[in-house]
Amino acid sequence: MDAGAPSVLVVDDDDVLRTQLVRAFAERGFAADGAAGVAIALELAQRDPPEFAVVDLRLGVENGLSLVPKLLEIEPAMRVVVLTGYGSIATAVQATKLGAVNYLSKPADVDDILRALSAEVDALPVSEDAPVPSLARTEWEHINRVLSDCDGNVSEAARKLRIHRRSLQRKLAKFAPK
Repeated sequence: MDAGAPSVLVVDDDDVLRTQLVRAFAERGFAADGAAGVAIALELAQRDPPEFAVVDLRLGVENGLSLVPKLLEIEPAMRVVVLTGYGSIATAVQATKLGAVNYLSKPADVDDILRALSAEVDALPVSEDAPVPSLARTEWEHINRVLSDCDGNVSEAARKLRIHRRSLQRKLAKFAPK
């Protein structure tokens, strides 16, 4: 790989997705590397700090959001995108507060990630024709925001939402509505 090529670190516990993203970045001229967890990602970043990082929100039992500030501590100019299959407004806000430049829901391809990583993404106009989320999606996002505010404590979140804990657990077990 060219020594002057931009570098990217892909952190995802899904071996197939991580391998595909690393390969796709390499095909586009990046010096790409992959890691399955937080410890390996930090080791790679300390050895050779990348310019860009793509971090999955859930890395097995680990939380990808905890990795964002650690990566930025190693290289403050790094542009980090959080990628997740469990998107919610609360985690998107939390990711950007921690220093991520963008937040994407899966499935996202390399072109989507490159647009999210690029500096020009900040200058893009916001579409006023954005679709209105469904009631189920809005409820799901609200539940996840309350759960995030309660630091993942389901019992406390259920009390704040005024629903039974088991009902909340059933709602959380479902995938996010479209």
